[in-house]
This record gives sequence, C-alpha cells and structure tokens, in this order.
Amino acid sequence: MGRMERRKQGKSSNRIWSKLNSKSMKVKIVIAGLTMALCCFLILNMFIWRSDVSKLEKPAPQPTIIYDQNGDVASKIAVSNIEGVSIKQIPKDVIHAVIATEDQRFYKHNGINYIAIARAFTRNAISGQVVAGGSTITQQLAKNAFLTQERTYTRKFKELIFTKKIERTYSKDEIMERYLNQIYFGEGAWGIQRAAQTYFGKDVSELTLGESAMLAGLIKAPSILSPFKDMDRSVERRNLVLSLMEKEGYISQNDVEKAKAKPIVLEGKKIDDYKGKYPYYVDHIIEEAIKKYDLTENEVLSGGLHIFTELNPTIQSAAEQVYKDEKMFPESQSDQLIQSGAIFINPSTGGINALVGGRGEHTFRGFNHATQLKRQPGSTMKPLAAYTPALEQGYEIFDRLQDSPINIDGYQPMNADKQFHGEVTMYEALVHSYNIPPVWLLERMGLKYGTNALERFGIPLKEEDYTPGIALGGMSEGVSPLLMAQAFSAFPNNGVRVEAHSIQKIEDADGEVIGKWSSNATKVTDPSVAQKITYMLKGVVEEGTGVKAQVEGWEVAGKTGTTELPFANSGGSKDHWFVGYTPQIVGAIWMGYDKTDENHYLLGSSGSTVTSIFKEIVSKSTTEFSQKEFSLAAIEKQLSEQRKKEEEKKKAEEKKKEAEEKKKEAEEKKREAEEKKKEKEEKKEQEEKKKEKEEKKEQEEKKKEKEEKKEEKKKEQEEKKKEKEEKKEEKKKEKEEE
Repeated sequence: MGRMERRKQGKSSNRIWSKLNSKSMKVKIVIAGLTMALCCFLILNMFIWRSDVSKLEKPAPQPTIIYDQNGDVASKIAVSNIEGVSIKQIPKDVIHAVIATEDQRFYKHNGINYIAIARAFTRNAISGQVVAGGSTITQQLAKNAFLTQERTYTRKFKELIFTKKIERTYSKDEIMERYLNQIYFGEGAWGIQRAAQTYFGKDVSELTLGESAMLAGLIKAPSILSPFKDMDRSVERRNLVLSLMEKEGYISQNDVEKAKAKPIVLEGKKIDDYKGKYPYYVDHIIEEAIKKYDLTENEVLSGGLHIFTELNPTIQSAAEQVYKDEKMFPESQSDQLIQSGAIFINPSTGGINALVGGRGEHTFRGFNHATQLKRQPGSTMKPLAAYTPALEQGYEIFDRLQDSPINIDGYQPMNADKQFHGEVTMYEALVHSYNIPPVWLLERMGLKYGTNALERFGIPLKEEDYTPGIALGGMSEGVSPLLMAQAFSAFPNNGVRVEAHSIQKIEDADGEVIGKWSSNATKVTDPSVAQKITYMLKGVVEEGTGVKAQVEGWEVAGKTGTTELPFANSGGSKDHWFVGYTPQIVGAIWMGYDKTDENHYLLGSSGSTVTSIFKEIVSKSTTEFSQKEFSLAAIEKQLSEQRKKEEEKKKAEEKKKEAEEKKKEAEEKKREAEEKKKEKEEKKEQEEKKKEKEEKKEQEEKKKEKEEKKEEKKKEQEEKKKEKEEKKEEKKKEKEEE
C-alpha cells in the first residue's frame, strides 16, 4: 500500500515540475517579478516624493523643551551657538578629511553606499541583531535631522527614504555644507565654524591641515576624542585621519609628516550658551536621557524633543534661592570656594523634585556635586549599615548597646566627644551619634548583615569596603547625595525604595513617545523596621545632632554625618552631610572643598551647617506638602509598650535610686549623729582636761603664792632681824663712843 502512494506522489510532483518548466509559466513568473519590482519602485519613489526635507534650510537645531511635573514648560535647551558658513569658506582639507574618514565614495554614490550596506547586512545577519550601519554622509545628515539613533530596520528604511530625497533636492556641495554646519564637534560646538573657534580660536577658513584632520576625527565620538579631555587620544585619531587622506590621494606622505610635526595650539575655550532656568536640573536631565534612554547628545541638545520631568518648580526655586545666599555657607578661602550639592526626592515615586549641583558660576554640563560626587558619607551610613539590619535581627529601639573601648583586629573606633558612656539604648546611640555602638552591633551580628542591607538600599560597595568601618561610612570611594537620598527614601515609604529619576517620558518633535519611565521599586525592609528607624531619626532632629533641621509645624527625621580630615587637625573636618526627610520629601545635602588640604577644610560639624540649609529649603517649600506628621501605625502599639516598659523601668530605677538615696541619707544622718556625739564627747573631754589643767594651774599658782608669801615673810623676818642687829650694833657703837 505504501509503495502505491509513493508512486502517486512521484507522478504528481513530476506534473507540477513540468508545468513550472513550461515556457508560458516562466513568462508569467518573470512578468510577476517585474510587476512586483515596479510596484516596489513606485511605492519607494512615492515615499521619497512625499518626504519633506525643507528642515535642512534652517541652520539652527530645534530646541528641546523641558516640562515640570505639572506639565508646564520649565526650561528650554536651545543650542544657539551654531554659525552657518558657506562651502566656499570651508577649506578643502576639512572636506577631504571628512570624506576620507566618514564616506570615501561621497561624490560617487547617489546617497547610498551599497557595498558598505551589504557588508553591514552580512555582519548584522551573523550577529543576529543590528550592530553595523555603513551610513554615508547623506545618511548621517538624514539621521541627525529627521530620525532617532535606534538601530532597527524600520529606522534604516526611513533613513533610506530621506537620504534619496536629500540627494534629489540638493547638490553634493550643498549636502556637505549642511552636514558640516549641523554636526556636533563636542565642547558645545555645533558646526565647523564654532568648532574652529572653540578648539583653535580661529575662523574656519584659517584651519591648517592638521587642525582640519583633528576636527574631522572628532565626529565619531566628540565627547571622548576632545583634545581638551585627552590630547593623546585626539592626536592618535588625527593621525589616522591623515593616513586615510593620504590613502584616498588627497595629500602626500610629505604633507602627512609636516602636519604631524606642527605643534597643536589649543587657543579656544568651551562655549556655554545655556541661559535657561534650572541649569543643574537640566544638566542631570541630559545625562539621564543619554544614559537611560540611549539618546545621543545631538538628539537631546538639538532634536526638538519634549521631555516631561519630575521637577517641582517651587522646591527647585527654593533650593536655588538658598544656594545663592552666601550667609548660608561658611566663609571660603580666597582661592577655593566651599562647594555643596543638594537633591530632593519624592519617596513614593522616586521622582527628583529639585537639584542643585554646586555653588558659584554654573558650567553647562559641568561637574554636578548632587549626582556625580563620591565622598564618604560618615555617620549618615549608621541607619543603613547597622541599625536597620539590627532591627531586622530582633534588636529593639530601647535595647542596651555597649559603648566601651573596642578593638577589632586593630580597628578601634572612638566617639566624637572622646568619651565612653557604658551602656546606652539604641535610641540614645543614634540620637547622639555615638560611634562605638553601631560598630559593636555590626561585629556582633556579622558583617554580612550590614553589607547585605546596603546593597538593598542601593549603595554600591567595593571589595575593600567590607570592613567593620562601613558602619561609620568608611568607604574606599564613597557615594553621592543622589544615592543617599534614594537610600533614605525607603524609610518614609514603608521600606520600599523606588529608583530615583528625573524624566517621566520623552516625546520626539512629532509627539511620538520614544522613552518612558517604568517604575523600579525594591523592598528594602519591613514597614515596622522602616518606621522604627524613622522614630529614632525623629529623635535626632528633636533632641540630637540634627536639631537645626527642625521645621516649625512639621515632623522631620534625619541623620548628620561628619568625616575626618586625612591629616592631623582636631578642630576641622572634610565633609558635612545631612540626609533628612518629612513624610513627603527626602533631601540629601553635602558640603566641603573639592580639594581638601591643610589650608582648605571645614570647621565644626555638620549639625551647624547643612542642617540649616535643609531647614531653609523645606521651609520655603511647605506649600507643596500636605502631610505634617509621620504615620507610625505599624509600630505605635509596640512603641507604646516599649515606652511604658521604659517608663516603668525608669520609675523602678528612680524608686531604687530614691531608696538608695534615703538609705544613704539615713546613713549620713547616723554618721552625722555619731560624729556629733563623738564631737560632744571630745568637747567634754577637752573641757574636763581644760578644767583639770586650770585647777592644776590654780593650785600651782596658790602654792607659788604661798611659797612667795612664806619667802616674803622669811625675808621680812630676816630684814627685821638684820634691822634689830643693826640697831643693836648702833647702840653698842653709841655706847662705846660715850
């Protein structure tokens, strides 16, 4: 039966193959193929014909518009530092350098380099994704002017349409002119004219061969290859461009050697034409758009995008106002300004409501102390690395912790007041920022519990950070205010940390959403633990090191942090930190010198500086909040019981103390009575001795007096006897004389 079926199938296949091999069928297939090709050609040309490339007539890039959290326009990124020049003003060396580097067949193809596309297609097919492009200069112009940078076949098809339209609308020189006038060369320079001014301080027409090659080399990666950032890398790239120019026959080997030998003189400077509102916040938006949404600088700075953000204009304005007030900051040294950075986050959404990245004159896309800084966080790390894991392990707020000398393999932490306090409660240890208890806790629990908690809080650690000192913020590199605010946001949000972000969504110039924030939340700890930390951090502000952060009428929790100087100086510090929060906003503030040395350091502690900045910013922003008190419902009963136990314990201790004092008082009275009795006896004894002495003296005086009288009587008798004898003698003498 199976053999019969196979024979029938064989006959059927032969009949189909015979029909396909017939002359009429071949003609039909050819006609169908030509018809399909013609249709594709017509459709393609229809797309090309309907495409609008008139935008290329406008030399200036489109501004990107920034919206605040209410959907209102907050600022604009308008790159106005483009300066269009005619193709006649541009040296041939510049044009040849760009062609040799970016598109060797520019003057030979019709916008598409099919050889390069085939090569790229092969690479993409092998890899299974789009990894290569093979774009011509015309394609780059089309992409920069009309499309995004995504690597998809849909975008490549659109690019093909716009490229063909550009080639049919403009001459090669006009295309080159528009390309060189709109391309970004880094350092804020748009177009070849501004690039010449920015890097070499001269007009484009004055560029040398070497300078032309260097500028052409920047097009590939202007941020990385800038000679202001990495001269060696920029020179290496220039030399490659010169070699390509020689290979294409534009210059000779002698020209290459001369260009390499000529010294590079950078006489220009970075041009900052950004004059919009909220500059530091805008800087961060640009960074976030590039890093999180894979946009290029070109797209963000001149793509006509609409970026909707978490910016709260009231809080942002309050922060900027405080940072402009010199009285809020310590006096700086004349040669270096004390710097600072502040960031405020909505804990429930992770939205960055406000951000100030520094003091002094703002530099467009310069260093941001709120997001890019990396410094040791000091004692602000204690709630994260020690007390949260301790509560998770069963410790309680009023448990007694050791505050006595400790030595862990040579590591001997010391309290700021250089004193030991014996046993203290966890609450007291955190409120007064004692250093020994959190280290003792971490050592007793195990280091892994502290480091694990920090990872949950989103604090990145290096291998060398896994030491007991992490409890006090001892890190090899450090963290930014952004990361600290993000970590602390888990406390008012019942233990859930939402990733901090500034952008809600991004729309292109046509209103199409090309990027949107997707909530990224992590459960860090249980609500009860988060609320216990908040209860203790409230104490820090109410009666501890953070009292100057108090905002009248509002509950505030937070932690101060002060880091030691890297050299001996008892009265100074390197960094001041405060991370604080109300029920609806979390803020982190850092202060210090960019370069700390023996002449540049902070005096005092964080409790007298950054806490005041936090207070002022929040005080000026209270209209944006509705909840004044923390919700501690999950631990209210437990806290009440703990407080009751603590009060009972306190009363018992007071009663015991009172009894001891009474006993002591009774003993004191008994001692006093005994002393009085003894004193009385001693006095009586002294009086008796005195009386006895006086009587003896009196007797002696009487005896002496008696003896004196006896002596006198005797003397008197002798005198009388003598007188009698004298009289007798005198009578005898008279008698003789007679």
